[in-house]
Amino acid sequence: MEPSKQISLTGRRSQKSRLKSALDGSRGYMAMDHIAGERGAQSVGKRYLAEVLAEALEAVKRKNAVLMANPSAVCNGHLHHHHQKQNNLLKSGICKKNGITKGIKKNGISNGTLYKKKFVEHFEQAPMYVAVFTFLGFGVGTIFGYLRDFMRAWGLEKRNVATEREQQKDFVPLYQDFENFYTRNLYMRIRDNWNRPICSVPGPQFDLMERVTDDYNWTFRFTGRIIKNVINMGSYNYLGFAETDVNALKTVTIELQKYGTGICSTRQEMGTLDKHVELEKLVATFLGVEDAMVFGMGFATNSMNIPALVGKGCLILSDELNHTSLVLGARLSGATIRIFKHNNIQSLEKLLRDAIIYGQPRSRRAWRKIIILVEGIYSMEGSIVRLPEIVSLKKKYKAYLYLDEAHSIGAVGATGRGVVEYFGMSPDDVDVLMGTFTKSFGAAGGYIAGKKDLVDFLRTHSHSAVYATSMCPPVAEQIIRAMKCVMGLDGTTQGLQRVRQLGKNTRYFRRRLHEMGFIIYGNDDSPVVPLLLYMPGKIGAFARRMLEKNIGVVVVGFPATPITESRARFCVSAAHTREMLDTVLNALDELGDFLHLKYSRYSKSSHPELYEETRLELED
Repeated sequence: MEPSKQISLTGRRSQKSRLKSALDGSRGYMAMDHIAGERGAQSVGKRYLAEVLAEALEAVKRKNAVLMANPSAVCNGHLHHHHQKQNNLLKSGICKKNGITKGIKKNGISNGTLYKKKFVEHFEQAPMYVAVFTFLGFGVGTIFGYLRDFMRAWGLEKRNVATEREQQKDFVPLYQDFENFYTRNLYMRIRDNWNRPICSVPGPQFDLMERVTDDYNWTFRFTGRIIKNVINMGSYNYLGFAETDVNALKTVTIELQKYGTGICSTRQEMGTLDKHVELEKLVATFLGVEDAMVFGMGFATNSMNIPALVGKGCLILSDELNHTSLVLGARLSGATIRIFKHNNIQSLEKLLRDAIIYGQPRSRRAWRKIIILVEGIYSMEGSIVRLPEIVSLKKKYKAYLYLDEAHSIGAVGATGRGVVEYFGMSPDDVDVLMGTFTKSFGAAGGYIAGKKDLVDFLRTHSHSAVYATSMCPPVAEQIIRAMKCVMGLDGTTQGLQRVRQLGKNTRYFRRRLHEMGFIIYGNDDSPVVPLLLYMPGKIGAFARRMLEKNIGVVVVGFPATPITESRARFCVSAAHTREMLDTVLNALDELGDFLHLKYSRYSKSSHPELYEETRLELED
């Protein structure tokens, strides 16, 4: 095709795409306005479509007027200065489409106006030989697993797993041998690295009860020895409020003596006390929203409240790496669930656009609600949600946003108020704010915050409010104590110092690991630091040798992670001293050389290639 014809066709295509965008926008407006009723939504959508078409016709008239005034400026249907300006924008790394100027994102970094600070995340790809040896390790383990199953079947090896009784062999089997193959033959070999019993507060250091096994981790026995002062790199003690200071816990002790250990009632019956009301008002003030409601269990805050917000005829768009509590809540709701790639804005926008255009399957009716489920910090990847872009998409397509800040509240932001503050955004940009008190506040339970209408609705429809036991008063007092400290309401700046110290420790720990040559995942400001181990045999060796150096770590493998991405997950705390971190780093440096874990080549990330789009359309 000749260049001139190709440019002309491009101009026609752009006009068609703009008209299609207008139609898509009208559908999006109609699809999300179901509160006013379906007929009302259609009438509003028609008015919106008429306004968009009127603006489009007015723009065409203005363009024709410009062309008539200066015919020499036209070349193949386009203006000379428009071509020159577009080329200059592309050279400078900026793309303009549909009137919205956005920075080209390279390796996960956006240079546009949505981000007020540099946003850097690392997902470095391991060398090819690492993946080959990882699959080879699982292959060898599988072969030996089948051999051991054969020996068990013939009585050559003791069978420790549950089996069917001979009297019930004609019944439907309760245990599927193949389903437990991985547990029997791979997990059991390294089972001693999980569920280790501790006998102290999980602060920056803890005491560990020593245990040994005589049958390759099928059973354990305690030796009676206590391993003292193990450096804790695995607990979610971000701000260091897991402590035993008598003065700090004085108010908690008073509430324990006044109210007792628990409440044998639900919130809707006799389980709402003055401490719950005080805590909910404090949480709403801390987050800058109208109202909040607290629950006794963080997991149930997601799993029991999502079904109250959405149901049949609704659409849930969930990040592929969302926590199990979000996944369970979505499944229990009965809504249609669609998954988008982790932190991938293009994948999310495609699902939103398709949902608006095609509607529900079969009937093609508009969805009653479209809600996006994301987390603030992803606990297995250490990545931070790309909140500004997701909020822009949410506003563009009139969807709802549910933000789980279990790991981000208290851990990021200038004053510990989570990813909303981290990105300099307004809490009103998020429809449902969820968080837990387990990580940063050294307590238990969770909250949901937002508009007063939302919270009032949950007070009467939430399964947790109807059936679950209320949060016990001493736990509520611990949350109040910690939150007031972070807010500075205790008359000190200790809370703010903890938030800042956590940021310093996080950046120092991540920088040193990068310099040593380890592959670590996540955002530079995330206190969750995954260090990639890859090979299954190195999972057990890493955790055991670290414990020999008096360092407690958490190792994670398949099926909790992809089969080729086994890892150790470090959780940095404000209570960690520089000496503790240096001790851990020196041990990691030595162990990285011994186990050959320093795979980093400082190559470009494989994950952020998903974001290398220069045609992303977003609205402010």
